[in-house]
Amino acid sequence: MKCEEAEVLLHALLDDELDAGHARDIEMHVATCKRCAAQLRDYRDMRGALAAADLRFAAPTDLRRRIDARLPAPVVGQVNRRSLLKGFAGGVGLSSAVAAGLLVAIIRTDQDGRIKSDLVSAHLRSLQADHLTDVLSTDQHTVKPWFNGRLDVAPPVVDLTAQGFTLIGGRLDYLDGKAVAALVYRRRVHVINLFAHQDLSIRASGTSMETVQGFNIRQWKSHGFGLWAVSDLNADELEDFGRKFEIAQH
Repeated sequence: MKCEEAEVLLHALLDDELDAGHARDIEMHVATCKRCAAQLRDYRDMRGALAAADLRFAAPTDLRRRIDARLPAPVVGQVNRRSLLKGFAGGVGLSSAVAAGLLVAIIRTDQDGRIKSDLVSAHLRSLQADHLTDVLSTDQHTVKPWFNGRLDVAPPVVDLTAQGFTLIGGRLDYLDGKAVAALVYRRRVHVINLFAHQDLSIRASGTSMETVQGFNIRQWKSHGFGLWAVSDLNADELEDFGRKFEIAQH
């Protein structure tokens, strides 16, 4: 593991967000790297200082009085017990629905964040020696069958050499604790990792492009698969790769 990859994973290690394999890898790296070990200690010290500090703020006592003074006073005789209870029940139901919606949004956001962090980590890990491919071939008819028996469904594999994106091979990798297919393409000196999985669905319709920790990520859905292309290739060329991949599937 290189320091660049370790820096991405240090916070995830502190938050217990790594699977056992990734946690072991980074702990082994930190044990032999003084720079990353010092950074990890700094993060732990910072977390301890924040936890120990009294960061709570008590609002002034007259704040409630000022808020109450601005609220309209209830009209006597217009509120009975039944309407009050009905309103309370409705408020509780609405609050529960809002809370449930917020919880779902938080869970989805957290999962998206984990997946994107895993994408960058997997891409960085693949650039290390002997980590890029498990099956080395420019032939799509060799790469696709290799995944049979290793995944429930083999991923889509297309040959884009004529369009300037050379298929190198493929490997098994992991996103959010699930085994996924990683197809590897090359554009000049740039490596493109295309991750594909059926269960890790992408909720947003259409496609999206964003930059995460200096790497461009294009994500989209196709033929029941969630697909993520990750590279240090510029966004326009990665978008071009994604479009050509989609066209080649049809």
